[in-house]
Amino acid sequence: MKTTNNSLTTLALQKFKKNTTGVLSFWFIVLCGFIAVFAYFLAPDNSNNANQMHLEIHSKKPGFEVLMLTIAADKIENQSFFNKLLYGKKQQFTAIPISNYNISSNILTVNTFTENNIESSTKTYPISVFQNKEITEFIKTKKFYLGTDKYGRDLLSRMLIGTRISFFIGFIAVFISLVIGISIGSIAGYFGGKIDAFIMWLINITWSIPTLLLVIAITLALGKGFWQVFIAVGLTMWVEVARVVRGQILSSKEMQYVEAAKALGFSNFRIIFKHILPNIMAPVIVISAANFAGAILIESGLSFLGIGAQPPTPSWGAMIKDHYSYIILGKAYLAIIPGLAIMSLVMAFMLIGNALRDALDVKN
Repeated sequence: MKTTNNSLTTLALQKFKKNTTGVLSFWFIVLCGFIAVFAYFLAPDNSNNANQMHLEIHSKKPGFEVLMLTIAADKIENQSFFNKLLYGKKQQFTAIPISNYNISSNILTVNTFTENNIESSTKTYPISVFQNKEITEFIKTKKFYLGTDKYGRDLLSRMLIGTRISFFIGFIAVFISLVIGISIGSIAGYFGGKIDAFIMWLINITWSIPTLLLVIAITLALGKGFWQVFIAVGLTMWVEVARVVRGQILSSKEMQYVEAAKALGFSNFRIIFKHILPNIMAPVIVISAANFAGAILIESGLSFLGIGAQPPTPSWGAMIKDHYSYIILGKAYLAIIPGLAIMSLVMAFMLIGNALRDALDVKN
């Protein structure tokens, strides 16, 4: 039996490798996962939530460059590797966009950045502030590869860190939906009768409520926040999993290997989880990929409505909400860039779901 399972797995893997779109989608998802984990080490602005605001340079186009004066804080705090990985680097300096500077008599004079240098303010700093180091170490040209948002924050950094929200909500929502869906679907399909009728009634009631409306209701009950959204989305996606598992168990429980397990006196729990479920996981894996994509879209919708991840946490949906009005102001890229990111990640999961469906289909 083990050899047969291994051969079927090998055959499915070979079929999957032949699917070019599936393989490309897989590696794109792996890349997004890598970015999600190490976002703060990849982002140009590695402060918490990439929230360094410079209103002087708001809504600048991709590729914008400006001189940036950096003044270190008096006290520098040490951070562990994992603290930086999870929360970013504590902002231990002040960054000021400037248009030009001059050094005279141990005094640094700078003109802050403004559009066309109109009403530029002048600031002076003693050289001692820079710990007697070369001034060029503190004044460098900073490039914003995707431009800045309406608050002057680096859009690339917020896009990279925003990957975490979209990526991890998929994992957590799918995990919750699998735990609930597989458990309820297994009980309904295996025991049948009144238990099955009650569970199907519950499934149909849940199914009849619009998903976004149900998520909003759960979110309002749990409260606005990061983890509340994850739980709310997961609690709405178990229905499809439960229906698939129930249908598969209804057709599998009459098989000879199940009858043999009953004759040997195995418990119902063991028969369900050690004999039936391992043989019906193919459609569950496929629907999990689709649920992953659905979770990303739902979170983006919630953030767009303002009840998802709360500011200043970067979320692709919230970025669209903040900047959709800029579409008619000649700065559509501020909304289009996060929109393309959502579309790309959702499409990747849908394509890998299709590839898995074809690979796991024993008829082909």
